[in-house]
Amino acid sequence: MRHEQRSLFGEILDWMLTPLLLLWPISLALTWFVAQDLADKPFDRTLEYNAYALAELLTVQDGLVRFDQAQSASGVLRADESDVVYFQVLAPSGALLAGEADLPLPPPDDVPASDQVRLTNAELHGAKLRAAYIWMHLPQIGNAPALVQVAETRNKRSLLATDIIKGVLLPQLFVLPLALLLVWLALTRGIKPLHQLEERIRRRKPGDLSPLDDKAVPIEVAPLVDSVNHLLDRLHESVATQKRFLADAAHQLKTPLAGLRMQADLAQRQGGSADELKQSLQQIGRASVRATHTVNQLLALARAEGGMALMQRQSVDLAQIVTDAVHASVPQALQRHIDLGYDGAPAGSLGAVLRGNATLLSELVRNLLDNALHYTPSSAQAPGVVTARVITDPFGQVLMLQVDNSGPGIAPVERERVFEPFYRALGTQVDGSGLGLSIVREIARQHGAQVQIAALAPGQAEPGVRFTVRFTSGLASVAASPPP
Repeated sequence: MRHEQRSLFGEILDWMLTPLLLLWPISLALTWFVAQDLADKPFDRTLEYNAYALAELLTVQDGLVRFDQAQSASGVLRADESDVVYFQVLAPSGALLAGEADLPLPPPDDVPASDQVRLTNAELHGAKLRAAYIWMHLPQIGNAPALVQVAETRNKRSLLATDIIKGVLLPQLFVLPLALLLVWLALTRGIKPLHQLEERIRRRKPGDLSPLDDKAVPIEVAPLVDSVNHLLDRLHESVATQKRFLADAAHQLKTPLAGLRMQADLAQRQGGSADELKQSLQQIGRASVRATHTVNQLLALARAEGGMALMQRQSVDLAQIVTDAVHASVPQALQRHIDLGYDGAPAGSLGAVLRGNATLLSELVRNLLDNALHYTPSSAQAPGVVTARVITDPFGQVLMLQVDNSGPGIAPVERERVFEPFYRALGTQVDGSGLGLSIVREIARQHGAQVQIAALAPGQAEPGVRFTVRFTSGLASVAASPPP
């Protein structure tokens, strides 16, 4: 299933603008509530002043509360065209002294101990009101409280709140598009280094595998550039391996092919005897065998250097691989009069399981056995000995493969050089390509293992050689689940 290609620029823009567009109506709602509060404050103060002013007009005569200054009250209450103002004055007994009789009373339990104005919301004849009331305590009649209320409709408040909203909204109508433009410009400038990186990559020559400059890119892109640089390094290594393989193949095949051509020319010469023709054909056969072996070893080395990342890893039984390789090498050992055996952990042992590639591990074991069989002096009277074994660890921390052979051994100064391609120890008369141990080390490296060489019997005339491959990774994860 093909996924639709997405724009990073568009996705960032969406994630930036979506919250902005969602917050805008929320901001308007909050502004409305703030505007209502701001609009109430000045008018509430006016109501409080009017309530105090009316309360000052109360008088007590002959023990009776009087409010005889209705005209003064009308002057105190400044009505306008927008709102209707109501007032109410009640005696301590509840009798109406002046004002609107239908004006709702405040809560009966809300009688403050001292003379102070309270504010409340009310409704009269279907109109919403804002009211200020005060319980006026009169000391002349034993501090009995008289009620004074002043209320007005909310038209002026709504108009003021609307003006405040307009004053906030109109600038936002200009600021919001400007903010969108600035966000777009900022994103365009922000992703400019990506375009510059793209141009630098496009201008590269096909053979340029040098790392990209990770200092000239933003910090957020640096991990991506590092990953590309790692890829370029692996690609450079792969190209170098291919070039080295081609050079090695051309160098190693040149000699046997030249020998084949020379022997073919000798076989075709006139006047040659049958014995000479037979000898030339035998030389051609041996040269073809050497060429075939060299090609197989070069292909094995190329496969090993190609990397395990391209080949599937799975749980493999190293003991089973070694025993299979030993059985396959028995005919060659019999032909060379060599005593070949295996005395390690049996196939199927729990500790002999590791994660790896069975094909490459088989190639590793086969090359070790082939090297031991080739370089072990042997005859019918004095047979050589080659022994393979797999040593397991009960704790599952290490797994070792050992291949021992009797013979002259390898001098300590040469033990590192024998792993170099095409190198053969001095003094040996064995015909070979010199690639077997290079293949062994490369496959071991791909599996996180180390290859060591030691003398089997130090100090003796024939010290022998012990090759040890030590595996320390890929063991614990499969130690409890051997392959079927």
